[in-house]
Amino acid sequence: MNKLDICVIFGGVSSEHSVSLVSATTVIKSLDKSKYNIHMIGITKEGEWRLFTGEADEVIDFDRDCNKYAHAIISPDRSDRGIIVLSNDGIQKIKIDAAIPAMHGRNGEDGTIQGLFELAGIPYVGPGVIGSAICMDKCVAKIMFKAAGIPQANWVEVRTDSNGNYDESKLDEIEEKLGYPCFVKPSNAGSSVGISKASNRDELKAGLAAAAPHDRKILVEEAVNAREIESAVLGNENPVCADIIGEIVPAAEFYDYDAKYADENSKLLMPAPISAEATERIRNYALAAYKICECKGLSRVDFFMDKETGEIKLNEINTLPGFTSISMYPKLWEKSGVEISALLDKLIECAMAD
Repeated sequence: MNKLDICVIFGGVSSEHSVSLVSATTVIKSLDKSKYNIHMIGITKEGEWRLFTGEADEVIDFDRDCNKYAHAIISPDRSDRGIIVLSNDGIQKIKIDAAIPAMHGRNGEDGTIQGLFELAGIPYVGPGVIGSAICMDKCVAKIMFKAAGIPQANWVEVRTDSNGNYDESKLDEIEEKLGYPCFVKPSNAGSSVGISKASNRDELKAGLAAAAPHDRKILVEEAVNAREIESAVLGNENPVCADIIGEIVPAAEFYDYDAKYADENSKLLMPAPISAEATERIRNYALAAYKICECKGLSRVDFFMDKETGEIKLNEINTLPGFTSISMYPKLWEKSGVEISALLDKLIECAMAD
């Protein structure tokens, strides 16, 4: 059997750049080398594309060492169908069969790089342009969740100008509709970057100011005294949800960036200690959300479960969830009987079947 040429792309101009390097390391190590020739492109924080030729363990030092690697890009020309390497020795072309964007947040998970793959005619892992863009924008995704009839927390959208200014009447609307405490989040950002909890108007204004540099559209959401439950969905036209549902027990008050990636005291419970009925309801909601948001390939679908009432509310969809050693998506599939190498095989199959 001929090997497939797979391109793993990592890094990028994103607040989640460093997490991408860790995910890419896991992906590269886990791909079956007997099935795939692995080519790697690293994108610096400034947006330079390089053909990474180091070992998997060296990905984490990519930014420090990037100048030793040749410039390389994905060609939008479908006759190239692959990578163009620009080096002192001239131009080299590398054909690829599929791409794995091991990228998170803006410029990787929002439909932008997916659009490049579409232009190039290259199959790729993960949702397409529309699905990626919908799920990256939390406010747009909430509109879709409502259309699907899936329960979710109440919310208010706040738009700012380039200087972070906004209509002050929004403060009144938030207090009337949501009350305190409430959470403030950039609408287009991942891994809880720029999120804060507000218990009064001063903290609300401070939270809006903190979120504004990340996005000119801000989501303010009612606080739910909730457990954080996560599910893993895989597939295209007929997606399936992993049998095992997980629960995050954050080290911090809420699951912010540090609690996810820096604080080892955050715990992952698999399976989540919830009833079989709640598990099935979450799995069904996850599939409904996945479908209405035009997802394919994979997504992690996150929920809140009220600690007092047990009420389930959909939080968000992550279209390119983390693949680090502590990431819930691959762990849920592992607990459901699919090892990470086989999971990557399935994801590549999904990409090439679409």
